Amino acid sequence: MAVPKRKVSRMKRGNRRSTDALKAPSYVEDKESGELRRPHHIDLKSGKYRGRQILNPKDDY
Repeated sequence: MAVPKRKVSRMKRGNRRSTDALKAPSYVEDKESGELRRPHHIDLKSGKYRGRQILNPKDDY
């Protein structure tokens, strides 16, 4: 059975566990439509990404 050679310090243990904390996703306001969207994602309402039309705009029924 594998046995650790040295005790893991509190700093190393804490650095490893720091990624376990849950963070709320960040949102930014789109410059053109004013809708909230995720950074580096397509605006689903207008269908644009970085000023270029990627998808057809979503119609509200």
